[in-house]
Amino acid sequence: MAALRVLRSGLDFMYLAAGVLAALCLISILTLIVLQMLARWTGEVFPGAPDYAGYAMAAASFLAFANALNRGSHIRVSILLNAVPKRVGRWLEVWCFGIGAVTMWYFVWHARKFVYWSWKFNDISQGQDRTPLWIPQSLMLIGAVMLAIALTDHLIHVIFKGDHRIFRDLEDQAQGE
Repeated sequence: MAALRVLRSGLDFMYLAAGVLAALCLISILTLIVLQMLARWTGEVFPGAPDYAGYAMAAASFLAFANALNRGSHIRVSILLNAVPKRVGRWLEVWCFGIGAVTMWYFVWHARKFVYWSWKFNDISQGQDRTPLWIPQSLMLIGAVMLAIALTDHLIHVIFKGDHRIFRDLEDQAQGE
């Protein structure tokens, strides 16, 4: 049981760390936009700033997925799950997490090949920045792997414990509505 607790705390830390990295990517987008504005006002050019902001946006999106899933921030239609008996709801949860996990692992498999071939052919961006594309693609792949792990984690939890580990914070919900 101690090993499972260590694994659980390790997974939770990984999801939180990915959320923090996503937040840092959003801060970098803000910084890039401000620097580009300052460069324009002073008559300078900041080549590649829009490209870097786009890479940071893709990284922020994918890195935030696993943390958002655990915090109940993904859109889930729970009207059906609340209307059916608990036993049927459990099997619907297994089906949903199963389809989600299989789909994400399929995405990861092909994204891994995509990153590999970008690295192998030294594929670079078309913009002024000439960034090797495997670098921003790797951040997308890392986020996708974390989401696949999170979906698999929830699937296993639903199968063995009977419920998922998604806990929605009512205070956070109230702020968004």
